[in-house]
Amino acid sequence: MNNGFPKGMKHQQGSGLTMMIVALFFAGLLTFALKVGPAYLDDFTIQEALENLENIEGLSDMGPAQVRGVINKQLSVNNVRGFDAKNITVDKDGDRVLISVDYEVRNNLFGSVDTVVHFQHEYEFTGK
Repeated sequence: MNNGFPKGMKHQQGSGLTMMIVALFFAGLLTFALKVGPAYLDDFTIQEALENLENIEGLSDMGPAQVRGVINKQLSVNNVRGFDAKNITVDKDGDRVLISVDYEVRNNLFGSVDTVVHFQHEYEFTGK
């Protein structure tokens, strides 16, 4: 008896639900990475900018506002946007310059679900 199906086709089944769950999982993972990833890339750039302050001559002679200006200049050159200079604290103790950065990045993931990523770094430089 031939019902129009090739031989062996009537016993095959799809993997519809399993593949849909796997596809949704990877789509969610990709969405999460695309939303949170840029915050980590910007933080890496901020860390590099702060570490490069060690190469600046006369850093210990600068005031806190001047140091903050140098940091802002480096961040704008590296295209870091949305970072507020108020998150940078510059303290001087003699020849030592103490810089601390404490900020968080909030992104809307979907609907009313947000991601919050908190970054905190401290650097200490001595005068040259």
